[in-house]
Amino acid sequence: MSAPNVPLTQTAVVFYEHNGPLKVVTDHPVRQQKDLKPGEVLVAVSHSGVCHTDLHAHAGDWPAPVTLPLVGGHEGSGHVVAIGDHTQTQLKIGDAVGIKWLADSCLDCEYCRLGFESVCKQAVNSGYTVRLLFFLTQTLTKHLHPQVDGTFQQYAVSYARHLTPIPTGLSMEQAAPILCAGVTVWKAIKEARCKPNDWILISGAGGGLGHLAVQYAAALSLRVLAVDTGKEKEELCAKLGAAAFVDFKDPKALELIKQYTDGEGPHAAIVASGSAAAYDEALDYLRPRGTLVAVGMPHSTKISADVFWTVVKELRIVGSYVGNRQDAIEALDLAARGKVIATIKVEPLESLAAVYEQMKTGTLAGRVVLKCAP
Repeated sequence: MSAPNVPLTQTAVVFYEHNGPLKVVTDHPVRQQKDLKPGEVLVAVSHSGVCHTDLHAHAGDWPAPVTLPLVGGHEGSGHVVAIGDHTQTQLKIGDAVGIKWLADSCLDCEYCRLGFESVCKQAVNSGYTVRLLFFLTQTLTKHLHPQVDGTFQQYAVSYARHLTPIPTGLSMEQAAPILCAGVTVWKAIKEARCKPNDWILISGAGGGLGHLAVQYAAALSLRVLAVDTGKEKEELCAKLGAAAFVDFKDPKALELIKQYTDGEGPHAAIVASGSAAAYDEALDYLRPRGTLVAVGMPHSTKISADVFWTVVKELRIVGSYVGNRQDAIEALDLAARGKVIATIKVEPLESLAAVYEQMKTGTLAGRVVLKCAP
């Protein structure tokens, strides 16, 4: 099945070497319906969010290598325009769908059966082209990694069973950042195991992930202590429902965190920041039986835990990667009902290189979304 008038070529942003130029290619090939394998779907990408993971893919500074050349991106909203023959799916031509970081998984292993598709060893990632968990356990050549170019292009191929339906009434530009940033923090908040009225600290609260985490947490009636820096981000967090704000550059930041949280510290902390420094004191300010949820992945960073106090305070340290298919549906539903509204700046696809430079400075409030459709 295919929509009429699918072009043979498109505009895409491609890089051929790590930290190399991001080239805007106007004659990048579009996979045609006859070339789609069973289970594959061609999506006309309307908008794509830009994530710090995309920066890591470009820099090549994560332990798992990527396949080059690469089209990055994994927060794509758009519409189905072609479906591979013999694909078993309820999707139809024209359906609004989202492409996520988790492009596919086996759905048959123990992890998938339990709803933990993100740690499936056969999981495939959009805009990265490596099976991360497989990489940790086996030595593979890059030729064994499926090529899954991402959403920094006008047409992208993904997998029917992991495409997420976008609810009616949610715009393409609002849906895009929910597909990674929103799903990721929604799942992280669930991992924190907080109950209404608990204090939850969001580190990096004014950033792309953090400003969504503030809203998801507020929607669950949690009291949000936002941590970031600068007046603009403080105002944004207050607008989004944070009960208090601490500037991490304040010499009394640790004291203020305790002060705002009844002298005990927060019940949980979600580190959504890409800065290594965000992890430095995270275990110090948690109250007894508190939970640290690690989300941000700064390069070559380790969490240092004092074993004695971790045991005596009964602290939990949890890594939270990305959400599963149900998490994505829930995250989008909350956005469609107006409980979560991404603070976005829409830029043309061709502006990706400039957006990366802004992200490196850490000055962006909210999320940049690229308009990919012509």
